[in-house]
Amino acid sequence: QVQLVESGGGLVQPGGSLRLSCAASGADFYGSLMGWHRQAPGKQRELVASITSNHLTRYVDSVKGRFTISRDMANDMVYLQMNSLKPEDTAVYFCNARLWGRDSGDYWGQGTQVTVSS
Repeated sequence: QVQLVESGGGLVQPGGSLRLSCAASGADFYGSLMGWHRQAPGKQRELVASITSNHLTRYVDSVKGRFTISRDMANDMVYLQMNSLKPEDTAVYFCNARLWGRDSGDYWGQGTQVTVSS
């Protein structure tokens, strides 16, 4: 079955950096849309960044210029490089895959906690 496993979260001071990784398995991800979402306590889950199989990217305005999403098509990996982190970036970050064809649907990882605090 389709699995997404995130890693790389943790505690970081304001202004610091983290790199999140998402390992995807169990399907053909070639034509997929991959994304990172986050959910802070008491808030709705929001899309942070997405990337197509052609490496076209989109970002929520609040992270533009600070976060970079990338993917390794050969190894079915997706990354989120987060720089200049702010306390308001604190949230659980989820990897998402949107697939078409045989395994069509939206798939989610279990999430990884990112805490930005001094």
